[in-house]
Formats: sequence, structure tokens, C-alpha cells
Amino acid sequence: MLKQQLMTRNDIQKILDKFDEHERRIRALESLLDAGQKKRILTAKKNPKTYSGPKGGVRLLINDGFFKSKHDLASVRKELANRDYHYSRQAAHEALKSLSKIGGPLVVLKEGKKKLYVERK
Repeated sequence: MLKQQLMTRNDIQKILDKFDEHERRIRALESLLDAGQKKRILTAKKNPKTYSGPKGGVRLLINDGFFKSKHDLASVRKELANRDYHYSRQAAHEALKSLSKIGGPLVVLKEGKKKLYVERK
């Protein structure tokens, strides 16, 4: 024979208390996430035109109108070097790649095997 145990009011109250505790902790975590996202958004809006690093060098070229015409990686690196931004091929490529994603200021065109970068209209 199987005995069925009935839950007492005390057992039900313990479960409800546990649910309340979980809800409180989830709300606290969500508010931390929201605050972190807001901080990232404010930081991005606050300082969008920094020209440090390879990505900053490419941003400088964009602001100076260098990408009004098509340029390949080699010509971008040469122009960066002329402006005292001396970075490896890989670093320059990563900067171009990140700035040419959807919504970025650059667009990538393929002509033959070469990728060309130009300002997005």
C-alpha cells in the first residue's frame, strides 16, 4: 500500500517563501544587468570619437574622408602608417572588419579576391 502524504499549511508556506526569495534575487540580478547595459550605452555615446588603437586610426581616416573612395587593406595600412598608426596587418584587418559590420560606418566590397572598404552611404 502506498501512503499519500498531504501537504500541510506549513509546507505550502515554505514553498511560497522560497518562490518569493527566488523572485527577489531574480529582480536584483535583472536590475544589475540593466544598469550594466545602461552604463555601456552611456559610455559609447559619451566617447564615440576616440582615436586610440587600430580601430581609432580607422575612425580617424573615416572622419577625414579617406574612405570616400575604395581602399584595400594595404592602402589603409599605408595611410595609417603615414599618420603614425603602426599596426600589424591582422590588427588593421580586425579594425576594418568590426567597423564594416551591419550598422557600421564602412561597407566591404569584393572585387576579384580583394576586399575593398568604402564609407557606407
